[in-house]
Amino acid sequence: MEYTKEELDQKVQNVLEQVRPYLQADGGDINFVEITEDNTVNVELTGACGTCAFSTMTLKNGVEATLKKALPQIKEVVAINL
Repeated sequence: MEYTKEELDQKVQNVLEQVRPYLQADGGDINFVEITEDNTVNVELTGACGTCAFSTMTLKNGVEATLKKALPQIKEVVAINL
């Protein structure tokens, strides 16, 4: 299904809201930054997630996998502050 940029932004933010409690439980958080033209989602990891040695694994295996399952058109998720 094709979405407008605004619709896709909102859907990505909705999915991030679903994974946010898991990150917050470990003292971290995630902020949506943007979706690029090639459907890469840029986020910022904050709190413990910004300094955790496992943050890349969390980002790829948790956040990216969840987003791609809900929105298959998403290419990847990149933390701009790692």
